Amino acid sequence: MNDQARKQWTMGTEDPESMLAEARRALFVMVGFLALLWIIQLINEADGLRLIQEFGIRPRSVSSLPDILTAPFVHVSWTHIEANSGPLFIFGFLAAYRGVVRFLGLTALVILVSGFAAWLTAPSDTVGVGASGVVFGYLGYILVRGLFDRHVIDLIIGAVMALCFAYQFTVLLPHAGIGWQDHIGGLVGGILGGWLFRDRSRSGKARTTPAGQSAGKAVQRTQGSRTAGQYSGPRADLHKELDDLGI
Repeated sequence: MNDQARKQWTMGTEDPESMLAEARRALFVMVGFLALLWIIQLINEADGLRLIQEFGIRPRSVSSLPDILTAPFVHVSWTHIEANSGPLFIFGFLAAYRGVVRFLGLTALVILVSGFAAWLTAPSDTVGVGASGVVFGYLGYILVRGLFDRHVIDLIIGAVMALCFAYQFTVLLPHAGIGWQDHIGGLVGGILGGWLFRDRSRSGKARTTPAGQSAGKAVQRTQGSRTAGQYSGPRADLHKELDDLGI
């Protein structure tokens, strides 16, 4: 029974009201996230793009390790941030709509994994910035979340996103001037996040709920049969009096 419960799939539409509330929070979070990125880019442009040099990742430079946390918030141009904003909003919202707290943990994981991948493997004469690694992290999470959570809806969403944004996978291959190491690291971080932040509560509920329901139905059936027939027959009055006394 336990093995069957663990393998049970659902449509992933339980408790619509709480899901709608989380979706609203996810929308506000992503709007705020994008607003922050654009404000930082305004400051960056006004400051002559100095933020790139100050907060970008310098591969294998120990002093640049803290820049892993800041590089995703800085972009090299308006074209760069425009290219990232659309996919970031779509993938981020889909990654967050089932739980903003889980999403924040996923974001931290993706930033660390993608940034460290760039720090470790990118050419030493480069400076890496941009949210592309985070974009691929959210995409990787969306692709595998349905499998780990056993949610059919999320599985379909992942398949649709993979088809609609198939062109995104082309930048996973080595390209001059593109931080593909960061992209691959983000994708790996997102897949890892799908496993780490999977829904662990469903299996426990699946093991206990059916049994509780069966027991409740059995009690109802027993009570129903006693009520229907216990006072019939020649000794019906005696049975009723005994029942009133609790005997």
